[in-house]
Amino acid sequence: MEYTMLGKTGLKVSQLGLGGAPLAGDFGKTDEEEVQRLIHESIDSGINIIDTAPLYGRGESERRIGKALKGRRESVVLASKAVRSDLSYDYASTIGSVEDSLNRLQTDWIDLLQIHDVEKQQYEVIMNETVPALQKLQQDGKIRYIGVTTRDLQLLMRYMRTACFDAIQFYARYMLIDYTAKDEVLPLASSMGIGVINGSVLGMGILADAPAHFLDQETLDQAEYRMEQLKFLRKQESKGLIEPGMRFSLGNPDIHVTLTGTSSLNSLRNNLSFCDGKGLEPNDLLKVQALFQGQPLFN
Repeated sequence: MEYTMLGKTGLKVSQLGLGGAPLAGDFGKTDEEEVQRLIHESIDSGINIIDTAPLYGRGESERRIGKALKGRRESVVLASKAVRSDLSYDYASTIGSVEDSLNRLQTDWIDLLQIHDVEKQQYEVIMNETVPALQKLQQDGKIRYIGVTTRDLQLLMRYMRTACFDAIQFYARYMLIDYTAKDEVLPLASSMGIGVINGSVLGMGILADAPAHFLDQETLDQAEYRMEQLKFLRKQESKGLIEPGMRFSLGNPDIHVTLTGTSSLNSLRNNLSFCDGKGLEPNDLLKVQALFQGQPLFN
């Protein structure tokens, strides 16, 4: 396992992190005992950052992670989020959301608390209500660092420039078929010392030949067109773009954590095998970066 520092936080994190969304069945039925084994094996294999949210399984992901971390909390950098996109982001709701997360996670503190999906909320509410609530929780020692998440890169940079955030998380914006985060977001984060977490590096299953059921046909058609142009990267085995897709993210020093969202032990073990410090071959990387420059896949 390779490790790096999460921006200026001082947190030493594994470059592969465990994403919590699939652990509660959001992407298919899961077995709780297998989820417990998966979390334990992740930690035993060197993964030391786990990312979850109240939204995932309506709290079930946090509950399962909390159960698995009994006796092992000190060995993990624990990241969660507030609030839920279907709830209010006002001051009191934010405090309540984090308190509920602490209870489900069975911990006294969360290392990184991120504001979830800020594109679904008014900027003024986030800055005047949500951020002050998190700062109060930080003062109280219940959270250590504050982050923000969204797929809207222009909005993300607006928040970054406030200097209120220690880390950011975007998803499906630095992957083989949409790497628009590299143009402005990653350089800005680097210059400001902000930690970077990359979610959905396989494009919500697209690069694993198993796209999420909620993706529209137009997006899938465009993704198929782009994947055809990446045939030079495809491995012989089935789902042959998983390895190059993971290495594309893991090999970028400006990305501190690449999340693997899985409830499968086999998938976890495969992704762990790519954590050897090797990214794409330099010539292949140049080819990829010449294909879709400045062309987002998702709206």
